[in-house]
Amino acid sequence: MNFYERWVLPRLIDLAMKHREATRQRQGLLPAARGRVLEIGIGSGLNLPFYGSEVVSVVGVDPSEALLALARGRLQDAPFAVELLARSAEALPFEAGRFDSAVTTWTLCSVPDARSALAELRRVLKPGGELLFVEHGRAEAPGVVAWQDRLNGLWGRLAGGCNINRPIAAMIRDAGFRIEDLETGHLVAGPKLVTYLYRGRARPV
Repeated sequence: MNFYERWVLPRLIDLAMKHREATRQRQGLLPAARGRVLEIGIGSGLNLPFYGSEVVSVVGVDPSEALLALARGRLQDAPFAVELLARSAEALPFEAGRFDSAVTTWTLCSVPDARSALAELRRVLKPGGELLFVEHGRAEAPGVVAWQDRLNGLWGRLAGGCNINRPIAAMIRDAGFRIEDLETGHLVAGPKLVTYLYRGRARPV
């Protein structure tokens, strides 16, 4: 890991994710979480203020020590227990059926093996549990998709492994979830290459 990836990129990610449109998406999604929550890609902890009163605890997983250090500075205001783990999401150290809710926000784009991470989320969710997600990914318009495919490799090198062309909804379904609520489209302002969002809720089949 070079200097840019270790020290500069985490702070750029934290700054970008504070954008008012990203905050609006969090406000609309996260109050639905309940009970014991697992959040993969918790990053700098920007989701924590938006969890509602039904949340008992949050376990946050992220491979970036630098981002988790920023998250620790936000823990004192959380009205529930928070545990932070520095690891990737493809192999989670939890027993099956442990969590009531799982959360992923702007995360599946950068997990190296997102399909394995989703399979792990399904494993650790209770049978009646719920996955809450807001992710950016593959657009609908063919012209935008063509440019996403063309620039994906370059974008990933600049943005810490972020992929802009992943078909998020299809990946969630393929991992064994039934999507119960889904909104898609360019739901935030900005370049169309990176602003096509998938926001919704899904349950294990």
